[in-house]
Amino acid sequence: MHKLLLSLVISSGISFAAMVNGIAIIVNDEPITLYDIDKTMSVNKVGKNEAVSYLIDKILYDQLVQENNISADVFEINDYIEKLANSNGMDVYTFKSVVKQKYPDYSVFEDEAKNAVIRQKLVQKIVKGQLAIATQEDMELHYEKNKDQYLAANTYQVIQYTSKNKAALISALKNPMIIPEDVQRDSTTLETQKLPAQMQFLLNETKENSFTPIFTANKQFVALFVQKKQGSTALGFESVKAKIFNEIMSTREKKYLKDHFEKQKLTADIKIVR
Repeated sequence: MHKLLLSLVISSGISFAAMVNGIAIIVNDEPITLYDIDKTMSVNKVGKNEAVSYLIDKILYDQLVQENNISADVFEINDYIEKLANSNGMDVYTFKSVVKQKYPDYSVFEDEAKNAVIRQKLVQKIVKGQLAIATQEDMELHYEKNKDQYLAANTYQVIQYTSKNKAALISALKNPMIIPEDVQRDSTTLETQKLPAQMQFLLNETKENSFTPIFTANKQFVALFVQKKQGSTALGFESVKAKIFNEIMSTREKKYLKDHFEKQKLTADIKIVR
C-alpha cells in the first residue's frame, strides 16, 4: 500500500514537471511552456489564443527592451509619479497617500510606474516622432465621449479635523471619540464645483465613512471624514485635462506597440512545438 502511494506521488510529480517544462512555443529561442499558457489563461481570464498572443507579445516586448538597453531608475520613476500627481492636481505627498489607500502593497504601484516609464522610453526609441500628440480638440472630444468616467458626487457631507499639531491630529483620527484640545472638529458640506482640483480628487477617491489622507491648508494640518456623498456631477474639463492627456497618450502608446509587435511576429522566429 505504501509503495503504491509512493508510486502515485512520484507519478503525479513527474506529470506536473512535464506540464511545467513542456515547451509549447519558441519565440526567438525563448520558450513558452504549457504551464505559462495555462497560468495566463487563469490569471487573465482569457482563452488559449489570447493567452498565447499575450505571451508572444510579452517576449517580443522584453527582447526589444533588452536590445535597446532600456531601464528605469528610481529618479525617473519618482519623476513619473510626480507628473501623475500634478495631472490630478495634487502634490506628491497627498497623491501617494491616496494611492496607498488603493494599494495596500505600495511596491505594486511602483512596479506599475516603472513599467510605464520603460514603455514610454521604448515608444520614444522606436516611434521617432511618429506618434501623434493629443491636441486640445482630441482631449475635448475624449472628455465629451467619456464624461461618465469623470463623475464625482455633487456634495460631500464631511467632518473637518484641523490642527497645527500633526501628532495631535493623527491621535484624533485614530480615536475620534477623544479629541485633543489643539484639534478642532467641524461639520460642513462641500460642493464639488466650488472645490479646487486636488480636493475634488481627494474626496472622490475617499470612500464614505473614511478619512482622507492628512493634507495642509492655511498653515494647518487637515483631514476630512467623509460621512456621505450626494448626487452626481461631471468634473470640469479643465480640472481633468492633464489626466485626459495622459490617458490618450497612454492608449496611443499601447496601440502603437501592439501594431508594432504584430509586424514583428511576421519576421520573428516563432516555432510551434505542440
